Amino acid sequence: MRIVKKIISDVEKGGDKSVAKYTLLFDKIKIKRFRVSAKEIASAYDLIDKGALEALKKAARNIKEFAIKQLKQFRNFEYTKECITIGQRIVPIDRAGCYVPGGNYPLPSSALMSVIPAKVAGVKEVIVCSPKIKPATIVAADIAGADKIFKIGGAQAIAAMALGTKQIPKVDKIVGPGNIYVNDAKKEVFGKVGIDFIAGPSEVLIIADDTANPELIAADLLAQAEHDIEAVPMLITTSKKVAKETIIELKRQLAKLKTRDIARKSLKNGKIIIARTINEAINIANKEAPEHLELQIKEPKKYISKLRNYGSLFLGDFSAEVFGDYCTGPNHILPTGKASRYTGGLSVKDFIKIQTYQSVTKKGAKKLIPIASKLATVEGLYAHKNASDIRKK
Repeated sequence: MRIVKKIISDVEKGGDKSVAKYTLLFDKIKIKRFRVSAKEIASAYDLIDKGALEALKKAARNIKEFAIKQLKQFRNFEYTKECITIGQRIVPIDRAGCYVPGGNYPLPSSALMSVIPAKVAGVKEVIVCSPKIKPATIVAADIAGADKIFKIGGAQAIAAMALGTKQIPKVDKIVGPGNIYVNDAKKEVFGKVGIDFIAGPSEVLIIADDTANPELIAADLLAQAEHDIEAVPMLITTSKKVAKETIIELKRQLAKLKTRDIARKSLKNGKIIIARTINEAINIANKEAPEHLELQIKEPKKYISKLRNYGSLFLGDFSAEVFGDYCTGPNHILPTGKASRYTGGLSVKDFIKIQTYQSVTKKGAKKLIPIASKLATVEGLYAHKNASDIRKK
């Protein structure tokens, strides 16, 4: 945080020069013009293979379809009662900043997941910042509908989006995952701008019974483990046999994995718990409040109502968490570190404001004056009481 505060202070004073200075220091890239040009976007399309392009387009369609259905749940409404008209309006924010990580792995899927719900919500301008930006990320951001793409990252990108510079516009809200410096920068600028939440190391918790397939369990645990050395893979099972066979499978699959050095370290953060019953496993899961929760059990839908705390839920052997990462449609930017106790994942809701209004007639005011005046007296706010009583005249 000490480093992050210094970066934010420097960007506030030095603007683009400070952003360029820290990009050279941390990313070893000398840069003057931050924005990805139209020519560079066109070139990026040429640099990715057709299969990747088609996969991005298909994933984008699924994510957009889900976001559109989400938006329909938020509606304008108005009703009148006793000469008092009240209602709400759904209003998108003006400008959103989407941070897309580019550290260990380029994450074009995160560009899709952050930009698409913002555009569906009706945000006027959506910008993307990503360090050491790869062609696939540029293409993903473009497909998603980003209005501007910038090739900068880290705490300096968060500072630039929060404060505004000559090249990078000030946004109203910053969303997207990042490393510890990005997360601390989001904490520090919160208040100047809105943020989604602070996303820590990735997590998966799998609940399995004796019908589960250890090969699939191990594959899903490793898929989380390879994210970074801080990732947390967990298994709760009612079967000792499944637990033992999963350990064997983890060793077998890990040996063949190209990312085994990272996965091996993060497996040490994990745990396997033997539960007496599925209900006991669910109680543990609700306390753990994981980012991703898988049910590899018989009749998984039967237990949905008992599950309260998770970022996203995957039901059955074939509902791989990796499908949620890329292409089923629900967002993969999800709460970690038990934050699912109080929030869900990124959605169109993060890009809209629910604004209320009221219109009171003279007749309606007569009904409200005694209520407001009494409550104002109880609170000792006599100007409030006067503002109510004066309308008797």
